[in-house]
Amino acid sequence: MTWAAVIVLHRSRPHLERLLPTINPPQLIVVDVGPDDGGAQLARDHGAHVIERRDNPGFGAANNLALTHVTHPTTVLLNPDAIDQHGVLPELARRATQPGLHAPRLLNEDGSVQRSAHPLPGTVGAFIPALLPFAPVRAEPYRSATPRTVGWVIAACVAAPTHLIRFDERIHLFAEDMDLCLQARNRGLRTYLHTDLAVTHTGGHSIEHEPFLQLAQNRHDVIERTLGRRAARRDAAAQILTFALRTYKGRRERQQLAAALEGRRNS
Repeated sequence: MTWAAVIVLHRSRPHLERLLPTINPPQLIVVDVGPDDGGAQLARDHGAHVIERRDNPGFGAANNLALTHVTHPTTVLLNPDAIDQHGVLPELARRATQPGLHAPRLLNEDGSVQRSAHPLPGTVGAFIPALLPFAPVRAEPYRSATPRTVGWVIAACVAAPTHLIRFDERIHLFAEDMDLCLQARNRGLRTYLHTDLAVTHTGGHSIEHEPFLQLAQNRHDVIERTLGRRAARRDAAAQILTFALRTYKGRRERQQLAAALEGRRNS
């Protein structure tokens, strides 16, 4: 099986130290876009082809740059905070020889399932998780017990035929994975969640100062560009309703609601 792995670093050496011993792709391309913390040299020591872009062109642009150096027909995009504890990447790459985007289930370190797969945004069904305490799997596909197609996935681990992967470089950070999946959908390609394959993702946790407004604005822009203005409006309403019903949980949810409201006003 011939495939390449692409990893984008930004102050990621501690994560990379945990990831590299768990992978052995035929080709490894690493792009370091942050200050030099030793991650680039660590990747070189592991046999990677390393590109340093200290000007930080953005996550999507960094992946696009790496892809120009890939010489294999299939590529697995990996976040440095992923860990292939069960050695599933070769099988994921094998399945990704078929057209489309292919993602494994993402797990927290305690084995719990992350919300890494989502339905198509901007549909009436997007209101279901906000209104029902136990939403059906089609509204929360990350809970599926069997492999299925989904609207979009978190790009902590995504595989596809190399020539089909292309990020919109207008997006510097946030929502680029949604855009990748929705752009693929517009080209007639599906996004597959392979629930029988699992990769640990140590990210996916809240940070102290999350840029909720930028997240909301990027999400709106991506959906409007790919699915249309009506879908973007429905999605914004669903997001506002979801966060409004969760404000009792704490400050984070209140901040998300405020960002969703502000993003809607700015759109």
